[in-house]
Amino acid sequence: MTGQWNLGNLVEPLSGRRWDVDTTHREISTRVAAFLADGIEPGDRVLIHFGNNLEFFAELLAIWQLGACAIPVDARLTPFEVKKLSNAASARFAVVNDATPDASQNAARGMVVRHTTDGRDAAGNALAAAAWPRLDDDALILFTSGSTGEPKGVVHTHRSLLARWITLQQSLGVAAYRRTLCVLPTHFGHGLICNCLYPWLNGCDLFIVPPFQPELIMRLGTLIDEHDISFMSSVPSVWNLALKTAAPPKHGQLKRVHVGSAPLSANNWQQIQAWTGTQDVFNAYGITETGSWVAGTSGEAVVPESGLVGRPWGATIRVVEHGDSTEPPSLTRASQ
Repeated sequence: MTGQWNLGNLVEPLSGRRWDVDTTHREISTRVAAFLADGIEPGDRVLIHFGNNLEFFAELLAIWQLGACAIPVDARLTPFEVKKLSNAASARFAVVNDATPDASQNAARGMVVRHTTDGRDAAGNALAAAAWPRLDDDALILFTSGSTGEPKGVVHTHRSLLARWITLQQSLGVAAYRRTLCVLPTHFGHGLICNCLYPWLNGCDLFIVPPFQPELIMRLGTLIDEHDISFMSSVPSVWNLALKTAAPPKHGQLKRVHVGSAPLSANNWQQIQAWTGTQDVFNAYGITETGSWVAGTSGEAVVPESGLVGRPWGATIRVVEHGDSTEPPSLTRASQ
């Protein structure tokens, strides 16, 4: 992840807050300076206790700028779960905001805890002082379980993330993603790596809302029209509610929709096409280890069919027998 990022604008439709590219760079620089003042070093691991807002993305890129590794966590986790994840990842820093419960902050005892607004008076040259990370530095740890058993995390390097974004650009282009809406959580590979970072780091505008809020899904069509949304990704449960309660968009700006992370039936697929007004509803397949979207139905006319996931996007997919029941390690390296 070397060189400058090609960022788009960041927008919170519900709050009305908006950061243009220059503002985002200033916010990143402020956080880089604050981390440096707290003694962060390349390779340190940082829990981010919040998501789906402007500050989350500034924290993420500041962490990467410093050669450290970000660990987004679900803000709803109990202190016990937070402690388990921090121990599994050997986290040294934690970033919180006003909504982070005191109990979760206390669970981070032993780590350096910083509020996202700390360091507002930090020097403006922090970006110049920080070294860019190397391709094989750890960039991101995403936990896929741990609330009922031992936490299991996937470690992505900058190389594995770039490999996914480059192949997506080659397979899908970026034109359809120019105004992207994210209704998925940013501690979730599908929501973060593909729905948010793929468009945003390719210069597209990113519109961020709190995840899975029923009152928001019930006005999804209006939200799409008000902000001229051209793309959104989703999961089937979003559509289970939207198709029953939300009026469809009317302006015809929505060009593409992805649905992933759970099986999509042919009936629901056709209903989503009718509601969105576009045939470009892609059933996307992926797992956290591959950086989420790794296959989908795209580039040709597709008749919706239950279980159809289309062609690989910059990948080779093989079906193999699995007879090894050995428990996987707590941290798994992502494929590249």
